[in-house]
Amino acid sequence: MNKAKNHDRGQAGFTLLELMVVIFIIALAAGIVLPRLPEPEATRLKSSARNLASGLRFLNDQAIVTKKVYRLHLQLGENTTRITEVSPSGEELQPADQFMGRRLIEEGIDIEDVSVGSRGAVTEGEVVIPFGPGGVGDGVTIHLKGGKEQFTVTAYPSGGKVTVQAGYQEVNS
Repeated sequence: MNKAKNHDRGQAGFTLLELMVVIFIIALAAGIVLPRLPEPEATRLKSSARNLASGLRFLNDQAIVTKKVYRLHLQLGENTTRITEVSPSGEELQPADQFMGRRLIEEGIDIEDVSVGSRGAVTEGEVVIPFGPGGVGDGVTIHLKGGKEQFTVTAYPSGGKVTVQAGYQEVNS
């Protein structure tokens, strides 16, 4: 009976060869999958470009539907956005809509430059993009950068079309 107990104990574990095979298979799978996963910075950049595009579309639609004037303030040095509603007296107010208060560009993503209509590319300071009862008046091109990656967000006048493209795209709006 004592021999049977020892025999069962010897059969309960894995051999070194079995463990090495399992570790090799896991390492091989990780070596194939990990390089294909998106980098967190690239993911944040793509997300910021999409958020900015949806914000531009929303502002354009809100201005048309409500017949109000809104302004999108882009701070290039700080890489922040702020939306204001312009009162009939010309005073800038905080909009009541919660969507307009959310962050459009994630932390660590840079606004490289902004082009509004015929003003050319602005690379520093504040850029204000007006949205009136007819929507956005001039075409807007915003270049975002995260690490080595870049995205271009373009809002076209008349119609409210907004596109997001990978890379730094020169757009004639």
